[in-house]
Amino acid sequence: MRWPNALRSLRQRDLRLFFAGQTVSLAGNWMQSVAQAWLVWRLTRSSQMLGLVNFLGQVPVFLFSVWAGSLADRYPRRRMVLLTQSNAIVQSVLLAALTLAGAVQPWHVMVLAAMLGLTYAFEIPARQALLADIAGKDMPNAIALNSSIVNAARAVGPALAGVLVAALGEGVCFGLNALSFLGTYAALWVMRPPPQPPPALGHRAHLLEGIAYAGQTAHVRALLALLTVSSFFAMPYQTLLPAIAADVLHGGASLYGALLASAGVGALAGAVRLLVRRSLRGLGRIVALGTTLLGLGVLGLSLSRHPALSAAALLVTGFGFVTQTAGTMTLLQGLAPPEMRGRVMGLFSMLFMGVTPFGSLAAGFVAHRAGVPRTLGVSALVVLAASVAFHLALPRLRKVVLAEHPTMFPPVAS
Repeated sequence: MRWPNALRSLRQRDLRLFFAGQTVSLAGNWMQSVAQAWLVWRLTRSSQMLGLVNFLGQVPVFLFSVWAGSLADRYPRRRMVLLTQSNAIVQSVLLAALTLAGAVQPWHVMVLAAMLGLTYAFEIPARQALLADIAGKDMPNAIALNSSIVNAARAVGPALAGVLVAALGEGVCFGLNALSFLGTYAALWVMRPPPQPPPALGHRAHLLEGIAYAGQTAHVRALLALLTVSSFFAMPYQTLLPAIAADVLHGGASLYGALLASAGVGALAGAVRLLVRRSLRGLGRIVALGTTLLGLGVLGLSLSRHPALSAAALLVTGFGFVTQTAGTMTLLQGLAPPEMRGRVMGLFSMLFMGVTPFGSLAAGFVAHRAGVPRTLGVSALVVLAASVAFHLALPRLRKVVLAEHPTMFPPVAS
């Protein structure tokens, strides 16, 4: 079969397997995420508890992902992802059993959320570095296609979960997620990725080398700093969405799922836009624009009191979110040496998923006192200010990158 240029990654067998497994598993992941948030809201009716569960589910990424990235550069990445998938299956089965039996308590959800967060801490750096290994020269297209699949699942999963939660309860969603992990596991089992470069340093020096690379490289510092601001101030909007659906828009689980799906549709549009790109040239400007749109979308959500307007704001939010994060990931991996990718993705994970729980925890407590709309509005203004600073820094960063990678960015013919 001849694949179009926008889907050129699919010409490779292992990438077809990778994406097939992702497609099945990610829809289940989103169903679990929605169902878990709604379960916590149903059990506690507390925005603080929403923030706390989200914190526990993601703080392991902050604590362990840099170390996990070093492990992903030292040991077989495929094997690491298989081990983490096994842990995720156990977590989903336990949560499904407790919920379906009617025995689930908030503390159960807290413990199991932390267990899944530990899975993600070790899975994300290994999975992203594995994707780059398999893709080779098609890496920018593969990352964009991966983002498209992630956000297609994000568009379908929450809407389906909202319907299932309303009709059958949260336990069904948890059970379906456990089944969905089998698709990823089967695909990984039959993959044959290329060999990794052997590590040249001991464990501690290997880890410190990755941190030093990030600290001494201008574009890495700038991209990770911008990502940190968005992760802390913008992304906690997802944690507060149950409260927005119920208290601000006076809806239920179905509306909550529809709002998340709106963000997913916007994110899918952003990912598809990146699919048609052929190189890294101009991607820094697109990252800056994505951050601006993310801030504007969250600001619009804070001002809206109507479901349709909130859905429109979330479309913009989702588009900006994936444009920034997928663009950042592509630049970081595309410009990093292959033997450094696991550690770079570990830092990316720590500052993306790892910082978000601290923002979620803070947003939950602030929203309890100041209200959800005001909390989101102030957060959006901080993100917009950071995007302006990055826009202003782009010309200097571009000169540095062009000097460091002259063969990757040849002069454009006039």
